[in-house]
Amino acid sequence: MVKPIIGLTTSYEEEEGQFQLRDHYVRAIETGGGLPVILPIAREELIASYLDCCSALLFSGGGDIDPVHWGQIPGADMGWIDPQRDHFELLLARYAYQRGIPALGICRGCQVLNVAAGGSLFQNLDSDLCHQQNAPRNYAIHDIVMMEGSLLEGILGQHSLRVNSFHHQAVHETGTGLIASAWAVDGVVEAIESDKHPFWLGVQWHPECLPDQASVRLFRSLVQAAYQHWEADNASRLR
Repeated sequence: MVKPIIGLTTSYEEEEGQFQLRDHYVRAIETGGGLPVILPIAREELIASYLDCCSALLFSGGGDIDPVHWGQIPGADMGWIDPQRDHFELLLARYAYQRGIPALGICRGCQVLNVAAGGSLFQNLDSDLCHQQNAPRNYAIHDIVMMEGSLLEGILGQHSLRVNSFHHQAVHETGTGLIASAWAVDGVVEAIESDKHPFWLGVQWHPECLPDQASVRLFRSLVQAAYQHWEADNASRLR
C-alpha cells in the first residue's frame, strides 16, 4: 500500500539558522503508517506546492502565538514568539482547510488551527491544575473528558483519557466551524475539531510522546484520513 505523505511543521532557531522538530513527531507518523516529510517555513507562494505534495498535515508544538492574530496586545507572561512561523502556519492551515486536506494540530498546533479559523486564546492560564508539568514528557499528568459522539472519542474509543501537559496558552473562543470536544477538569479546552471538515482535529497534549494505545490510534487515524484524501484526489484527477 502507498504510504501517504504527512507534512510536519517546524520551529526555526534564527540565531543558529536551523529548522527544528523533535523526533517524536517523525516516529509517531512512521508508527502510524505514514511517510513523514518536514516542511520548512516558506513564503506564501510556496504553500500551494507543499499542499500538492502532502495528503495530510501535522502542526507541531512550540512557542507562543502572537496575540495580535486575535486582536489582543501581548500580556506580561507571553513566551517566545516567532512571527515568521505564525504567519506561515496560519496561512498553511487556512489553505489546507479550503482544500479539504486532513490535519492534526498538537499543543501549539491545536492553537494554530483555532486562530486560523478566527478563534482566540487565553494568553496565560490561571488554574489550580498543572498545565506545565515538571515530569518526563512520556508521563501522563492529568485527566481529560471527551464530548460524546465527537470525532476524537470515536478515534480513541473511550470517553476519558490521562494526558501529559506542556502549555500556558489555550483555546478561549473557538474559531468558525470549530467545536471544543475535550476538556480538563478545570474546564480548559483540551481538543477542538471541525463540524464540517472530515478530519480537522487539534489536541492540547503531546500524544507523540506517550506510549499508550490511544496515541497510536490517533496517529493511525490521521494517516488513514490522509490515504482516503490521496485516493479521492487521484480519482478526481483521472476523471
